[in-house]
Order: sequence, then structure tokens, then C-alpha cells
Amino acid sequence: MARTSMRMSAEERRESVVRAAVIEFARSGYRGTSTEAIARRVGVSQPYLFRLFPGKQAIFTAAAERCIEETWKVFDEASVGLTGPAAAQAMSEAYLGLVADSEQLMMQMQLYVSVFAARTTGEDEIGETARRLWEELFERVRNRIGGDVQGAAEFFAYGMLINTLVALGYPRDHRIWSGLGFGEHEEHEEQEAREEREEHGEHGEGGE
Repeated sequence: MARTSMRMSAEERRESVVRAAVIEFARSGYRGTSTEAIARRVGVSQPYLFRLFPGKQAIFTAAAERCIEETWKVFDEASVGLTGPAAAQAMSEAYLGLVADSEQLMMQMQLYVSVFAARTTGEDEIGETARRLWEELFERVRNRIGGDVQGAAEFFAYGMLINTLVALGYPRDHRIWSGLGFGEHEEHEEQEAREEREEHGEHGEGGE
């Protein structure tokens, strides 16, 4: 019984490390983040941290996996039962909510930067991990929208533009957003809401 309790405690601590690592790596990148900073955020010693993970690269890999898996979870929940353009639209709209979380967005961006930084020093393990995770996500999206490679490529191209606009702090009413169709979609929803309010108002007056 005690052994099971200790194992669960270690699993929970590992989960805490991954969450803390996402925050630290998102803010400082792979090179700029120390294992000491991660351990401090979790509230454990570095020796204990290395009992859970063999090194910083393993922690970064776990954080990257969490980031990509969370992205797919949002896509999956938003597009369940859909396919084709309807699925792509649903996932795109859900992605806007996901990247509103600055840590989630910056962890994703740091993943790309870290691949380049690691490659310049001859370390490509991070790149191999990142490419594997990204390709798995690409294939999941491709299958969800109906198996169209070009459609999936366009979806991710839009996604990268969204990343750029959000990271640079462009407000949602900026004209660049309208090129993605999101502004038109929101205007349509606002128009429908106004019409519904007006209709309810008319009904209310008629009932008095």
C-alpha cells in the first residue's frame, strides 16, 4: 500500500514538473532555462528533479509533447463528428482560444527556435523530437479534414500566421485578421445576436 502511494506521489510530482517546464521554457527557451529554475518553480531539489527526468533535454521533450498533445486535444474536441472544411473551421476557431494562453503559444514557438539553436551546436535530438511531434499532429489534422495533404498544409499555414499575429500583439479588429476570415465570422455572429435581441424586443413589446 505504501509503495503504491509513493509511486502515485512521484507521478503527480512528474506532472508538476512538466507543467512548470512548459512555463519556464515558454518564457526563456531551451538555452535560457535552467533545471534549477524548473525545480524552484515545482518546489523540489535538483537531485530529486533528476530522479524524475534524466536531464534537461528529457524535461524539454516532455514539455514539448504536452504542448502538442494539448493542441490536438483542443482540435479533437472542437471538430468531433466533423470533416472537411467544417472540421478545419472548427479547429481554427478553437485554436484562437488555445493560443490566447501566452505560455501555450510561446512554448510552441520556443520549440521551433530550440530546434535551430540545438542544430547550430550539433545537437539534433531536439529537432528529431520536434519533427516527430509536429508530423504526428499534421497527420491527425489531415485525417480529420478528410485526408487532403494540401488542405492540411493550408490549415497549418493559417495556424502559423495566427501564431505570428497573436505573438506580435495584433488586436483582433486589425485588417490582417480579416484575411483569415475570422473577422467576417465574428461580424456575422454579432449581426445574428443583434437581430435576435431586436426580435425578442419586438415580441416583448407586442406582449405588453
